[in-house]
Formats: sequence, structure tokens, C-alpha cells
Amino acid sequence: MDEDALDRLFLALANTTRRQILDVAVDAPGCSVNYVADHFEMSRVGVLKHINILEDAGLLVSERVGRERPLYVNLTPLQLIYERWGDQYQTFWASRLTKLKYAVEGSEGE
Repeated sequence: MDEDALDRLFLALANTTRRQILDVAVDAPGCSVNYVADHFEMSRVGVLKHINILEDAGLLVSERVGRERPLYVNLTPLQLIYERWGDQYQTFWASRLTKLKYAVEGSEGE
């Protein structure tokens, strides 16, 4: 993931409304823009602007089916973030916890 894509992703996730839109789309895969807009006290156009930012970040995917635009959540960008930073911390903490385990077990046997 390049730096521009990473910036767009974090910008999209930095807004509470956009995170709530993702929650709505996770709970109702294939939902319409109108369905999402019904969950917020803002205009449909306002919700659509947030949806476009989420799509630009790759977190939402939509396809036009007639007059409808079903929305689906794409979690791949979040997985890429986890792989970039999560794995190194997982290894670090697993190592530390293993050392702690051996230290505790060694002191119990004395």
C-alpha cells in the first residue's frame, strides 16, 4: 500500500460519521445509499460525500444495479494495515510473554 493510499485510508477512518457508515454497511451488506442515509440526521448528499470518501479509501465498494447502488464493505485495507504494523508487535509481545512464562515457572519450582 503506497503512502497516498494509506493517507486516504486514515483520513476516511478519522471521521466518526464514516466509521458509523461502515458499521451500517457491515450489518446490512448490499444496502442502498438511501438505507444508510436513513440512519443519519443529515442530507442524502452529505451521506453520499462520506460514502465517496470511503470508496476512495477502498473501504466501501459499490456497483450500479439499475437505479440502486448496493454498498459492500472491503476489509482488505484494514488487513494491510495490520500486516504492516500488527505482525511486528505480535512477534515482540509473544517473545516477551514467553520469557515471562519461563521466568514465572522457574521461580515457582524453587
